[in-house]
Amino acid sequence: MSDLPSPLRLPPLEAEKKPPLSLDEALAEAHRCLSCFDAPCTNACPTHIDVPRFIKRIATGNIAGAARTILSANVLGASCARVCPTEVLCEGACVLGDHHRPIAIGLLQRFATDYAMARGIPPLRAGPRRPGSVGIIGAGPAGLACAAELVQAGYEAVVYEAAEWPGGLNTYGVAQYKMTPRVSLQEVEWLARCGLDIRCGVRVGVDVSLAELEARHDAIFVGVGMGAVPPLGLPGEDLPNVVDALDFIADLKLGRPPLIDRPLRGARIAVIGGGNTSIDVTTQAARAGAATVWLLYRRDQDTMPAYAHELHLSIEHGTRLLCHTVPVRIVGQDRVTGLEIEQVRPEGEGRTAPLVPVPGSRRLLEVEAVVRATGQGGVDLLRQLPGVAHRGGVVQVDEWGRTTNPRYWAGGDCISGGKEVVNAVAEGKRAAQGIIRDILARKTS
Repeated sequence: MSDLPSPLRLPPLEAEKKPPLSLDEALAEAHRCLSCFDAPCTNACPTHIDVPRFIKRIATGNIAGAARTILSANVLGASCARVCPTEVLCEGACVLGDHHRPIAIGLLQRFATDYAMARGIPPLRAGPRRPGSVGIIGAGPAGLACAAELVQAGYEAVVYEAAEWPGGLNTYGVAQYKMTPRVSLQEVEWLARCGLDIRCGVRVGVDVSLAELEARHDAIFVGVGMGAVPPLGLPGEDLPNVVDALDFIADLKLGRPPLIDRPLRGARIAVIGGGNTSIDVTTQAARAGAATVWLLYRRDQDTMPAYAHELHLSIEHGTRLLCHTVPVRIVGQDRVTGLEIEQVRPEGEGRTAPLVPVPGSRRLLEVEAVVRATGQGGVDLLRQLPGVAHRGGVVQVDEWGRTTNPRYWAGGDCISGGKEVVNAVAEGKRAAQGIIRDILARKTS
């Protein structure tokens, strides 16, 4: 595994949206849990963490045991505790949410996993070595979860990561106020000490061919995520300071200036999109000191894909939401100076209703940057995978994550088009179980 980055290479820690609980706070919160028999919180978790069990262990002072309960279901429980939309998953299902305040499950999960990580308690144990090897493309949540499941079962798992550092979107793409790169890298290092073989700076298709991977391994898992945000086709889109949303977030996380010719502090920024990534950009830009942040969405607020609680947070930070608004052209000579926008109205009901311009509604926003957050495209590597079907930029898989080529499996954003970290973990774990059942077990039969 490549060396972790020096702290000097990363930006200063930012105040987190959800600070950690103290011991007294964790104990008090854990004692509120009703330990429901049917546990709707557990059912709402894609990795099915036994929430009542881990909370009961915190309440009785067994913090290490609580962490083991979490990690046995979700080996990336520390990062998921920070980035999961708990408001709509486990906490959203909490029975106390109807008339009281739901249990702070995410903060309790963070409390337990941080305790274990700080004390070096292993998040997993490698099983007795068995014949069989899997090559994993991508060291994001899906790839790491797949590797962890295989290592625990005793099989070799080698993770090939093109980027300098592992972690995928946990390291590069999750907004800084939710989780810093330090936390992501610490979690990956914690896993690597248990036997995960992670090789960073290795580009599959460039530094190593797919044919070589097929020769080395019995199966290949693809967890490469999604690609860049495609261009919008706007006049002026090639000007400096027209940027991809994930590049914008990554630059802020890694201490690089996201704008070419001016500091972000004091800048006026327009963000185009309506999903959770667009909300991350607006909130992060406001927290980083942008003077004005506009969010343009072509339909009404009720149809935005973004979570309502995330949008509310963004607006609290000062984001100016412009619904039924589309960009027309980006204005400037050698740099962005404005964005021409136009109001639209739907002809019909629903999210698929065609939009028509409102006559006389064009106006100019004076901005220094435009951020595209309109959804990612597929990764070029997908087109090179032999016999693997993909449609609309995502890989087609069965219920276990197997592709149309029986030696290739996949999980994470490259099969979903972009869901939560916890979904990627569940898919990586599921694919590993399928690989063990269908391919590796045959080597010992």
